Amino acid sequence: MTGFDRTQTPKTRPMLHNRTAMVASLDIGTSKVACMIARLTPCAPSEALRGRTHAVELIGHSQIQARGMKAGAVVDLAECEQAVRQAVALAERMAKVRVESVLLSVSGGRLQGQLIEAAADIKGGAVTSADVSRITSAGMRHATGEGRTVLHALPVGYALDGVKGIRDPRGMVARQFGVDMNVVTSDATVAKNLMLVVERCHLNVEAMAASPYVAGLAVLTDDEADLGAAVVEMGAGTTTIATYSGGRFVHASGFAVGGQHITMDIARGLSTCIADAERIKTLYGTVLTGGSDTRELMSVPTAGDSELDVPQIVSRATIANIVRHRAEEIFEMVRDRLADSPFAAEPKARIVLSGGASQLTGIAELATQILGRPVRLGRPLGFGRLPNEAKSASFAVPSGLLVYPQHAHLEHVEPRRTRQLRTGTDGYFGKVGRWLREGF
Repeated sequence: MTGFDRTQTPKTRPMLHNRTAMVASLDIGTSKVACMIARLTPCAPSEALRGRTHAVELIGHSQIQARGMKAGAVVDLAECEQAVRQAVALAERMAKVRVESVLLSVSGGRLQGQLIEAAADIKGGAVTSADVSRITSAGMRHATGEGRTVLHALPVGYALDGVKGIRDPRGMVARQFGVDMNVVTSDATVAKNLMLVVERCHLNVEAMAASPYVAGLAVLTDDEADLGAAVVEMGAGTTTIATYSGGRFVHASGFAVGGQHITMDIARGLSTCIADAERIKTLYGTVLTGGSDTRELMSVPTAGDSELDVPQIVSRATIANIVRHRAEEIFEMVRDRLADSPFAAEPKARIVLSGGASQLTGIAELATQILGRPVRLGRPLGFGRLPNEAKSASFAVPSGLLVYPQHAHLEHVEPRRTRQLRTGTDGYFGKVGRWLREGF
């Protein structure tokens, strides 16, 4: 088991600039499973989204209630598998294509990014691609603790003889070469079981990516990433954060509190069942309390199963106070995580909220108050013909996964074993099957 834990999750091959491709994304969340299928066609770069080499045209999508998940992790394999099969089948039917492989998001498993510095002497004088790979690999392994697996190993910058800020060191001459990199890890067990669910649906996992990172690929403009930004992906079971600086993804973190906790608070506070609490949150969920809210009353069903149970009458202000209390706690936890990240040193950086729980009324204003930064709601940018239901912040992760292959060339990928490369069995199935086999 120990040998496996220090390796990477599957990585996708970089996209060729002149090729059209079909991709499918799968976001298995705590409350919903979303699947999106898109055609990626080469396009000229836009001013706001310079990193995008391909236009994303959505041809199929689905969103259904998740089953068998808690805090971004699988807790019931069979239930979760059923939900994934259903979501993929619905998207396939709309797109009129069969999906063979998916890009998969990871929001659970205590996501954590570490900025690592690794350096070594250069024997031949000029830095080669092999030197870059060797030193990045050493840094990545150093950052991966027991029971953790690497989702991303992204070089942030290079140094030659102590001089930092080198963009591409290959071919340059130095005695010592160093790399600063962001290594994002997750609990290996959480990642493996998510992957196992997908494999059981006879689908191949082409790559796995951290939810807040891909949400950032969907909702951030290039200027925001350049000036510094934090994307806060507010899911049902987890809240995860990706920090960008100088146009690069430099840090990740997360915790297992999210929108579902607000639902549970409403259910407890009003003594109503969870389904009714979810409906109340969706229809009346707000963190704003005004004068009229105390006078505006509504009837709430009681949690008992007897028909004689009398519905209780509560004010809108009571509901808003329950929602606000938990939302404040979430943003205080976000504030603590941001204080421990490179974001703290970015005075002009802003915060962009995404995810289903970010759609509560007044959430951006509350976040601005607590975090002391400009905050906006993020929605997927630069997507052709998105249907209305997919334009919202809750689709940031699955739509960001569709953009992700265009950024795959930035990541360090661990070299595969030469024997397997020679025999040609290191296709996606070989890679995925081995990753699961070695882990169990």
